[in-house]
Amino acid sequence: TTVSENLSPEALVAQLNDYLTAMTELVFKYEGYLDKYEGDAIMAVYGVPVEMKDHARRACLGALEMQKEMVALRQRWHAENKPEFHVRMGINSGPMIAGNIGGKNRFDYTVIGDSVNLASRLEGANKAYGTSIMISEFTRELLNDEFPLRELDLLRVKGKNQPVRVYELLGGSPAEVTGSKKEAVRLYEEGLLLYRSREWDAAITAFR
Repeated sequence: TTVSENLSPEALVAQLNDYLTAMTELVFKYEGYLDKYEGDAIMAVYGVPVEMKDHARRACLGALEMQKEMVALRQRWHAENKPEFHVRMGINSGPMIAGNIGGKNRFDYTVIGDSVNLASRLEGANKAYGTSIMISEFTRELLNDEFPLRELDLLRVKGKNQPVRVYELLGGSPAEVTGSKKEAVRLYEEGLLLYRSREWDAAITAFR
């Protein structure tokens, strides 16, 4: 919204298309299905309409590469004196309905269901945690140890009664998490244990 208020419609559309083109190419690279654009948001699905066993892995790899591409885009936009923006991503895995949905004369192939809604909620939840890619426990169950993760919290998102364990996707391999980042993850996990034990002061110290 802030970016759109400071750009002409022509400049806004040009930059938006620049961003959407780069992101869409990466969805296709990992054989995802581009469901729709919603303004600057992209909804992509892995595993439909063609079934794939490693859909969770592809979604994670695609998201990680998108964030790397965003770094390059922001550098170019900065050099071109254009506004820079950041994107957040939510990834969830689970059963859903896939098919043609709409009216008699106008319909789209899309997916609907609780699993889809949760992915959308996770995208928005990133903001509170200062993260870029949040995945659910259901996606984590389908991944091996290839991806380093940081457990963030138990979230009860709107529309769900049971809390969902959520994680930050840190990289494509454990080797990518080193030094101060590795230590930060350790301290956060320590704080999380203290927080769940209701040792508030010690938890705050660890988080800080």
